[in-house]
Amino acid sequence: MGKDYYKILGIARNATDDEIKKAYRKLALKYHPDKNKAASAEERFKEIAEAYEVLSDKKKRDIFDKYGEEGLNGGIPGGGGNADGGQNFTYQFHGDPRATFAQFFGSSDPFGAFFSDDPNRLFGGGMFGGPGMDDENDVFSHINMGQRQGMGGGAFRSQSFNVHQPQNRKGRQQDPPIEHDLYVTLEDIEKGCVKKMKISRNIMTPDGSQRKEEKVLNITVKPGWKAGTKITFQREGDQVPGKIPADIIFIIRDKPHVTFKREGSDIRYSAKITLKQALCGATIRVPTLSSETIALNTAGEVIKPNTVKRIQGKGLPFPKEPSRKGDLLIAFDIKFPDNLTESAKQILVDLLPN
Repeated sequence: MGKDYYKILGIARNATDDEIKKAYRKLALKYHPDKNKAASAEERFKEIAEAYEVLSDKKKRDIFDKYGEEGLNGGIPGGGGNADGGQNFTYQFHGDPRATFAQFFGSSDPFGAFFSDDPNRLFGGGMFGGPGMDDENDVFSHINMGQRQGMGGGAFRSQSFNVHQPQNRKGRQQDPPIEHDLYVTLEDIEKGCVKKMKISRNIMTPDGSQRKEEKVLNITVKPGWKAGTKITFQREGDQVPGKIPADIIFIIRDKPHVTFKREGSDIRYSAKITLKQALCGATIRVPTLSSETIALNTAGEVIKPNTVKRIQGKGLPFPKEPSRKGDLLIAFDIKFPDNLTESAKQILVDLLPN
């Protein structure tokens, strides 16, 4: 039995061209192997591309509707001749779903796909294909474009997720970018998360008037992202006659943590110990971001104020290699006694070296 391309895209047999495009856009972003690490994603991605290439082409779709997959391969099931009524016609998928993706989105990168010049291609299921409104890990904030319009943008950094600003068309100028800080916890950075930002902006109606619109932008924060990373939503600012709407830029900022301090992909913990523990050794319980506790035994060594212990692989993911992690650094805050009795001082004088 041949493939059912309508079933693969999840659409009806009488689906319009727009419905075919929307189905492909949604599924291709969902199953792109660069963002979907499931074992079956690559094969599913390939099926989706093949189904789209057939159903988006009128001639191929007509043949498929009449004769199924076998007709596309050059024969009418149960009969002789060619599937197109006498003219030679065969179709075989080229086997490169990334080429189909790149042709559709203008980029083979599933992240860059969100920044197409075509506004109809933006947000194929949320920023970076992120989950919907019911995701648990979200901050639901609100930005009013009218209040923030015209704020300075600054240069993009090496870890900005955007493309070059499009060329102005017909002499129109684009409003300056609107920047908004997005504070995330170390737990967010360790596992990755999706944040939601609700924006309010003016949009143009078909009759030339303006009205307020509220929209939710989904921001996928990838594991290990550093402070200063920028995520750009192109042309999501106020729509003003004669101008290109401003880009909205979210800048990742570290939210202060009560237990740890971030140092790149490492995190630092300050263990409070007594002078006795520093000199004589102790077993110290060290917390981690994953909520487990590690026992650190310092018996047989003297802990100095500048001593730092390192536990490998208990820090944050590396941004470009999230399967690897930085380290957990343990510094020591030694509590000295406020005062000593004369007898205690004499004992220490006799015991401690000069």
